Amino acid sequence: MEIKENGFIFSDDRNLVDVKAVHHYLSTQSYWAKDISYELVEKSISNSLCFGIYKDQQQVGFARWITDKATFAYLCDVYVAEEFRGLGLSKKLMALMLFHPDLQGLRRYQLATLDAHGLYEQFGFKAIENPENQMGIVFKDLYSKGS
Repeated sequence: MEIKENGFIFSDDRNLVDVKAVHHYLSTQSYWAKDISYELVEKSISNSLCFGIYKDQQQVGFARWITDKATFAYLCDVYVAEEFRGLGLSKKLMALMLFHPDLQGLRRYQLATLDAHGLYEQFGFKAIENPENQMGIVFKDLYSKGS
């Protein structure tokens, strides 16, 4: 699946993903995967449904779904490089990802965000009902070099 618009390419072709660029962003600029290793990023990409935004063959955005493609999908590692923000690229990427044929008819789409609620609410995401029913195991700062 590929869309070309205003000089940008939006694609679900995992072969186009620049793992080095994604790793650089996640390990140095994200708040959720600071210091993550290249090997973990590479493994996460190979086991997910990935989407990229490209400009002049440069990776300028990325997101991935962890999914069984039948009942559940968890959206993560969403970013647009700072110099390309404010152009509507994240909205276009979200539209492409939500209407992807492999993600239709799922029972639950989920994500976690610190600061992008407004973006996701435009696509139907809302606070989880009965959050007390949700459980998890979280290892904070797992990727930090000091851990």
